[in-house]
Amino acid sequence: MIQLSEMLAPRPEPLWRLVKQCGVDTVVATLNGAEQDQRMFASVGKNGFVGAAADDTPWSEAAIARDVETFAGYGLTTIAIEDTAPMDKVRLAQAGRDEQIDNVITQVRAMGRLGIPTLCYNWMSVSSWGRTSTDTRGRGGALVTGFRASDSEALPPLAEPGEVTEEQLWAGLEYFLEAVIPEAEQAGVRLGMHPDDPPRALGRNVPHIMRSPDAYRRLMALKPSPSNAITFCQGNFALMGEDLPTLIREFGARDQIAFVHFRDVRGTADDFVETFHDEGQTDLPECMRAYAEVGFSGPMRPDHVPTMEGESNDRPAYGTLGRLFAIGYIRGLEHSVYGKPSA
Repeated sequence: MIQLSEMLAPRPEPLWRLVKQCGVDTVVATLNGAEQDQRMFASVGKNGFVGAAADDTPWSEAAIARDVETFAGYGLTTIAIEDTAPMDKVRLAQAGRDEQIDNVITQVRAMGRLGIPTLCYNWMSVSSWGRTSTDTRGRGGALVTGFRASDSEALPPLAEPGEVTEEQLWAGLEYFLEAVIPEAEQAGVRLGMHPDDPPRALGRNVPHIMRSPDAYRRLMALKPSPSNAITFCQGNFALMGEDLPTLIREFGARDQIAFVHFRDVRGTADDFVETFHDEGQTDLPECMRAYAEVGFSGPMRPDHVPTMEGESNDRPAYGTLGRLFAIGYIRGLEHSVYGKPSA
């Protein structure tokens, strides 16, 4: 079976008990005050999370152990972390990157000792996921996020033209892998690279290198290792224009998928909207069959859901009701394909 999980910040809220009541027992955690915890909503113009005051750095073993204990108090087991120390100096191959790499290694070693086997990271420099709308009307008036390239190009640039290059990002990535993958192997931790979101060549003057299946084939070849793996974010891979079940079978047959974001979209990388799981452009039942065929049994979580009636849109794509709908949809597919486990 897959490990159906939810992404939660280590600050208790009613959603924790709701996902537990829906049968989710495992958590993909962000770190209190780390890079993605602070970037993910700021990147789309929202305030989002505010890290709670703490004496320990978020990626230290003491801080992660405290987060694990907090989740465990609600009957939730931490099986992955989707966050890191700041990494832009590493991504951009800049001075100071060795210190940032040391912070990531500190986190990886801590995860190994705490029995957390999966780390999701990304190579999106300067910012995080990009959207030009967080309140597009979807089915029944639900609010979904969307992207239009022409609208993005009208936004203020994130860098000067030519300030960041693809060669610079690839060089930074290779340097990172050489330093971190051996440590991850020793710790028993798999790193899963998340695609650029959206997977376009350029966003507001910042290149995107993790934007195609070929980029992932290149990544796997840079440092072949079980610890060098993929976060298969279905929405982004769908926007790359290739058949998702075929890609799942390709990468999954080589055991290169460490973690799955199970979601869907409608449109192209230049013009798309997020959707409810049952109305997007992808054959999601066939995707689940592909995961079963390759024997995938890692963490899988829903991602980027609509904001539904009566909910605040303060956390676009991460409303409570849409997440509960998605959990039920994914669980139903899992049981229909993998079989329902005996009581």
